[in-house]
Amino acid sequence: MLLAPCIEWQFTEHANLADRVRAAAAAGYRAAEFHLWRDKDLPGITAALAETGLGLTGVCVDPRRSIVDPAERAELVAAVRETIAATAPLGKPPLIVASGFKVDGMSEADHFANAVAALKEAAALAEAAGVTLLLEPLNTRLFAAMYLVSTRLGLDLVEAVGSPNLRLLYDVWHSACMGEDMAEVLAGRIHLVAHVQVADMDDRHEPGTGTLDWGRIMQTLTDLGYTGGIGLEYFPTLPMDQSLQLTRATLAV
Repeated sequence: MLLAPCIEWQFTEHANLADRVRAAAAAGYRAAEFHLWRDKDLPGITAALAETGLGLTGVCVDPRRSIVDPAERAELVAAVRETIAATAPLGKPPLIVASGFKVDGMSEADHFANAVAALKEAAALAEAAGVTLLLEPLNTRLFAAMYLVSTRLGLDLVEAVGSPNLRLLYDVWHSACMGEDMAEVLAGRIHLVAHVQVADMDDRHEPGTGTLDWGRIMQTLTDLGYTGGIGLEYFPTLPMDQSLQLTRATLAV
């Protein structure tokens, strides 16, 4: 499986992301990912990607806006449109969308309907541009009022929108924080998952430093038929060469 370090949190001995792209490539990786883009040197990153041949497995839609609050829908759609345009020179990477927070007094049915309506508008832009949107469930440990904190609900939304350009980002750490059984929540719907991110419990460090059974996790992905990339979205506790060596050994990839 293609491994992609999160250069937002890794290779931080380098001050800027362009140099982190180069460092990831020098470490033998063929892909990387980062979070928001508006505060980044996109021309510099573009040049580093061209220089190294590195690809990107994810960039966040920026600014983050709610998919469930109708008052923010126009801003969400604008953010998707602007992110598509801004990241096109980076190779049209997948674009990550979070849900935003629950709206006080709104029913679950209305939350779902609003999310589907907003994601359909966003997905139409993605289809026209040839870009994939990745809907990411988070967790209540970090965000108590976040709407989308369930893998099943995320998959339900992807199915309801029905666009080939909207898929789920399954984050092992977020899912574990919510007490989900990975095999159960992904059973029969792995085709709707386009990217997986990993970090160990409890503190979101590199695989091999915590309590998760990575042999089972990786075997489950294989058994389900997942063939996409693995984003290494964790805070390293070791120098990057040692951290990535431990991660590779733990994931057995």
